[in-house]
Parts: sequence; structure tokens; C-alpha cells
Amino acid sequence: MLHLLVLRYLGTEDDAAPHVAAHVTYLERHHREGIFLLSGQTVPSDDGGVILARGERAAVERVAAGDPFVRAGVAAYTIITVDPGRVHPALAEPLGTDGARVRSVAP
Repeated sequence: MLHLLVLRYLGTEDDAAPHVAAHVTYLERHHREGIFLLSGQTVPSDDGGVILARGERAAVERVAAGDPFVRAGVAAYTIITVDPGRVHPALAEPLGTDGARVRSVAP
């Protein structure tokens, strides 16, 4: 299962600044483990960020709760679970998608 984690700051970006290094370490760890497939700041960055994660929802919720931003009370996640119905061939393997959901790319 895939999950879109939308991070929003509860205060200002400056409130989160002291926790950025720990947050980056957190992101790198979960990317290495293969839980996070994509992460980045929103534009403008003062809104927060987004992560595309894979795994069971309960496990992803635990991972989100461990974010240093969340533990410090400067940010919170909204988690949106997605069951991919159609997947571009280039993303099928990285997402672990069933071949029946892969859609051909039109010439």
C-alpha cells in the first residue's frame, strides 16, 4: 500500500529550524530502509513537505510519529492512503505494483 504523508508546520518554519538536522537524518534512514520513496518540501517551503511511503498503514503511522518535527511539536502529518489503480511502467517495479495495474504509455 502507498501513503502520501503531508507534513504541515504548526508554527513557523523558524520554529522547525532547530530540528532540521534530526529530520534530515530521519528522512535518510527511512529512504535507506525503502519505506520512503520520495520526499521534498512544498513550494513555498513554509507550508511543510510531502513524503510518499510504502508499507502497512499502521507501520507508516508509527514512522510518522517518530519524526523529530512531530516529537518536538512543531509539525504534524496528514496521512492519505492510496491504492494505485493505474501505474506508469517506469514506476511499477519501484512501487512493487501488480502487473495488472501497469498502463502502457501511448506512442
